[in-house]
Amino acid sequence: MDWTTVDWNALWLAGQPKRHEQRRNPRNWDKRAKEFSKAASKGDYPRQLQEIMRPEPDWTVLDMGCAAGTLAVPLSRVVKSVTAADPSTGMRELLQEQCASEGIKNIRIADAGWESDWEVPEVGGAHDVVLGSRSLLVKDLRASLQKANHYAKKKVVLTVMAGDGPHDRRVLEAVGREFNPGPDYIIVVNLLRTMGICAEVTFTQTRPRERFDSLDEALKELSWMVRDMDSTEEDRLREWLGRILEPVPGGWLLPSRPLVRWAVLSWEPRLAGNALVQF
Repeated sequence: MDWTTVDWNALWLAGQPKRHEQRRNPRNWDKRAKEFSKAASKGDYPRQLQEIMRPEPDWTVLDMGCAAGTLAVPLSRVVKSVTAADPSTGMRELLQEQCASEGIKNIRIADAGWESDWEVPEVGGAHDVVLGSRSLLVKDLRASLQKANHYAKKKVVLTVMAGDGPHDRRVLEAVGREFNPGPDYIIVVNLLRTMGICAEVTFTQTRPRERFDSLDEALKELSWMVRDMDSTEEDRLREWLGRILEPVPGGWLLPSRPLVRWAVLSWEPRLAGNALVQF
């Protein structure tokens, strides 16, 4: 098979699980904003990604799909300015509250997504860096990659799920559901290559929370993986946790929790040098 003739864009769309349709709806994120922002702020992912990006003091950054500022806030401390864009009202409100409480003045908050008009004053068009951190929930991947390449003056940085991403497939199997993690980063890499872009690829690697104060806390922390879980599924998950959790001083341990990896894809648009990547 000639990989250059594969329709990677179609494979990206075909591989998306049904839950991605919900995740593309801003109202869904409005409901989950507080819960998501708490979970996203935990762990070492923001620090690792910032180390990979190597931000510079004079950068202007467009953080597309910023959520409640998981990266926009720490980046604002080391770059010139951040345009934090998200179509979810709930996410933008949480970010606005944090900016107000911490006196952050160099974050501009925009109601925008990957499919929005980036030329509007709220977004401001081209930036030195276009960042898409775990936000490529798009149907037309090629158009989004072209857009990022077009609006980035110096660098594009995207993070895409590698393997199972943040999911623990044992949880899905315990409740009796099939698990489809969705498209892997390699599709994005291959599509970029057909567009004339050789992206650098590296990975963040974090270990999710393994210790819990109680079985109920473990159930609450892990249930986000099972959308619209019914009472039968909750009973199955509780029973599985009762069997697998190991007692440790001060709580319970979920053994063999898999590492979470995100692929970090980056490139400099001026080095792409191919008409195929023009917006």
